[in-house]
Amino acid sequence: MVRQQSSAAGVLALLQEPDPAFKQHALKALIPLVPQFWAEISEHIGDIEALYEANDFPKPARDAAALLASKVYYFLGEYEEALSFALGAGNAFQNEAATVGSEEYVETIVSKAIDRYIQARNDEKAGEKIDPRLQSIIEAIFERCVKEGEFKQAIGIALESHRLDIISNIYSHTNDVSLLSYTMEGVLDTGFPLSYRDQVLRFIFPLFPTPTVVDASPHVHALTRLLVTLSDPEITIPFLTSLVANQQLLAYQIAFDLVEGGSQDYLENLRTSLPEGDEETKETYDKLRQILTGKESVKLYLEFLKRNNQTDLLILKNTKEALEPRSSLYHTALTLQNAFMHAGTTSDIFLRENLEWLALASNWAKFSATAGLGVIHKGFFEQGQVILGPYLPQDAGESNVGGANYSEGGALYALGLINAGCGSDVTSYLRETLKNAQGEVVQHGAALGLGIAGMGSKSAEAFDDLKNVLFTDSAVAGEAAGYAMGLIMLGTAAGEPVREMLQYARETQHEKIIRGLAMGTAFIYYSRQEEADETVKLLLAEKDPILRYGGVYTLALAYAGTANNDAVRRLLHIAVSDVSDDVRRAAVTALAFLLFKNPAQVPRVVQLLSESYNPHVRCGATLALGIACAGTGLQDAIDILEPMTKDSVDFVRQGAFIALGMILVEQSEAASPSFASTRAKYTKVIADKHEDSVARFGAAIGQGFIDAGGRNVTISLQSRAGSSNTSAIVGMVMFCQFWYWYPLAHCAALSFSPTGIIGLNGDLKAPKFDFVSNAKPSLFAYPSATKPPKKETATKVATAVLSTTAKVKAREKKKAAAEGETMDLDKADDADVEMKVDDSKDGDVSPINQLSDEGKPSTSKKKLEPSFEIKPNFSRVTPAQLAYISFPPEGRYQPVRTVTSSSKGGKASVPPSVRGAGLASEKYGGGGGILILTDLRPEEEAEYIELETPAIVPPPAEVTPAVQATGAQPTGPHIALDESSPDAAPPEPFEYPFDNDT
Repeated sequence: MVRQQSSAAGVLALLQEPDPAFKQHALKALIPLVPQFWAEISEHIGDIEALYEANDFPKPARDAAALLASKVYYFLGEYEEALSFALGAGNAFQNEAATVGSEEYVETIVSKAIDRYIQARNDEKAGEKIDPRLQSIIEAIFERCVKEGEFKQAIGIALESHRLDIISNIYSHTNDVSLLSYTMEGVLDTGFPLSYRDQVLRFIFPLFPTPTVVDASPHVHALTRLLVTLSDPEITIPFLTSLVANQQLLAYQIAFDLVEGGSQDYLENLRTSLPEGDEETKETYDKLRQILTGKESVKLYLEFLKRNNQTDLLILKNTKEALEPRSSLYHTALTLQNAFMHAGTTSDIFLRENLEWLALASNWAKFSATAGLGVIHKGFFEQGQVILGPYLPQDAGESNVGGANYSEGGALYALGLINAGCGSDVTSYLRETLKNAQGEVVQHGAALGLGIAGMGSKSAEAFDDLKNVLFTDSAVAGEAAGYAMGLIMLGTAAGEPVREMLQYARETQHEKIIRGLAMGTAFIYYSRQEEADETVKLLLAEKDPILRYGGVYTLALAYAGTANNDAVRRLLHIAVSDVSDDVRRAAVTALAFLLFKNPAQVPRVVQLLSESYNPHVRCGATLALGIACAGTGLQDAIDILEPMTKDSVDFVRQGAFIALGMILVEQSEAASPSFASTRAKYTKVIADKHEDSVARFGAAIGQGFIDAGGRNVTISLQSRAGSSNTSAIVGMVMFCQFWYWYPLAHCAALSFSPTGIIGLNGDLKAPKFDFVSNAKPSLFAYPSATKPPKKETATKVATAVLSTTAKVKAREKKKAAAEGETMDLDKADDADVEMKVDDSKDGDVSPINQLSDEGKPSTSKKKLEPSFEIKPNFSRVTPAQLAYISFPPEGRYQPVRTVTSSSKGGKASVPPSVRGAGLASEKYGGGGGILILTDLRPEEEAEYIELETPAIVPPPAEVTPAVQATGAQPTGPHIALDESSPDAAPPEPFEYPFDNDT
């Protein structure tokens, strides 16, 4: 038995021996004893360091002394000293790495070495040289990573230490394109400085292989995101030109994808910079220019939303009956709910059927009601001015009719919403109207419309026009001008405009103007990261809480989507320390704009804030969850929000209702357990006259979100390629300002993303074809339509009759038995029983029957639900469903890029419960969208889908309820109202067969 050593004193005594051999032996013996006796050895650290520095000592012995000193300092917690001596240990440290029991020490030292190397690389630009010993350790780490196949680890260190040569070497070693995509994601999603980010993207772009149609181009998503982030025509134009020669279809596909995420001025520069082309390529370049206007995408999505409109008008009817129309708040609530539910569908049937209700709008409610037409017709830019014609200011100037200025202002705002993303055609009209307008209401609408239509256009002329309106010092017009100035200069970080805006904000007495200018400043610094730091610091130090409020949003928008740790830390600090409730609420809400790319993290971050004593912080937490987790159906977020719908404060309940609608948009009863209960909760709260008006308002908005866009859109702050969706982020920031100004809530429509697969061939026509969804149809089905309530009285009467009849039958049966007719009656009874059983099978199966039939093999439709579904072109495909989509290999049409950015499609094995949550490894906001298809059988004649051209009719008049049209909803492409035709006759009376519903 080996006796356990109780002290290192004996070995330490050898260090005092004059003979170097004893000292060398002591050093070697002490190294394994450090974990147990480091405290004792540390008293002799001076002697050990002296041996390391002794030049007459042999090299191996000095290395051992350095290693011993390093381990002692490690156990003392002096990691910098430990690293310094480890660097001096040379081969001894390398050998220690293979020693059992030293793993933790080696790992810590290597980690510290990497940190010091990264710091040294950053300092190297200032002229400091890197320690060659440190360099050799890092090079060894890179070699080991490559040898062991830990490429991502090596890329991470290379990115941090600015070693782009390592990335290039790894790619040349592996030829794995996914590693380039990983590099791109790493530099975009982890908060590197803008200048370095662009340097890395420009470095890796040439490394990507040229995409081809043959391999379905799995990295097209990454390339698109890279090009949108750089927004540099000098890189994009040669790339598109190289594709035009041999890969025309891919050029079209990338152009459509660039439109999804690119800013207006970037797309405009691309259109003007594209070459004219020769005889062969001229047509291709013309089509690219046509796509890059953005109008093709908008037209296709408009057609998709019209074709698939599944809006449940009964929900709107019930809300209208429950909410008092003479209340401006309730009128606005129903206006917004109708606008969101019909967003982009061009269906204004609800307004036409409720003209009396519409005529009750007054003042700003009338402004909102008219602006709602812009949301309903969003994207119908071709006829926007015709649709809004009756409301727009006439050539003679503003109308003098009382209240008409609210309709005119709302119509100008609506015109901006209709042309969002492709507004170059109407900006000149809106600028002229803005200059000619005298009333502040019309100026307000014109400024908002101009800001939204010209978002990101960087137009100096439009900015100056808005500045002139601002200087009139009108509170209403000035607020809108402040927002619009920021939207026009979106993401420019232009110093002079910001200086002018903040100077005016400090001088004016109007809180509305200050808020508009503070938010405008935030928009100007969108996505500019560290360039905004000085302005953020300045704003957060202001005494005026409204400017601090703007500082919070400036910080959030500057780092939008980066999950930057410092920005999150600052917002959390503000959320619990600022003296203004508005600023605290904004700080919590703003977390969503930083973290929306990792929605699963957000519930954990805001969990404690949602339980705060301060109701404004709780309200901010609801919106943070709603915006960051929008469209995911994330159950963790719902579990936090559901108790908040019963909060004691009305505006917290309002926020919870709105957030639930955002999260559950495009979910189904099969995918989300809370879906049906949330819908029922909305109906109950809206119908409850004792509920607070603010909470009922929130429930109406939530009901609009959950069924948004005819149930064919999701709310996503990411584009399909994974880059930040600028329009959606701006829309949600503007929506959050509804707290102060309800008309701004319409901007939420900017964040609605249609979720369908729209296939086009090389001629940009839509052929008829089918694709497969490898999931049960119920998992991604539309919600079932609301059923009108059954008349309770009829049921009671029927029950009473049945009871009496049963007694009569019993008496007749006894009498018949006495007369010898028992057998006939029994046969009749048997037939009755048989008929009842058949009825129950054909109609709605009752729970009792279900229980009794559990043990028997069932042939009901639910049991035999197919495991896949064949869907045609222009079908709705939700983001969670994309992973199940596949194109049959024998099909005539195949997409030129993968359907989704993170899967090959057709993953039927993914558990529905996970996919239903919308979070199973789906990193990006979507896929699908507009797909260019390659035709494998071009010699065959193709069938095409005819894109309908909507009939243009004036919008519903607000004045006379007598003009209300009755009758069934027309089935045409656009809901028209021919006022010269007689009223349609009511339908014949009939009884609806409720028992046969399926």
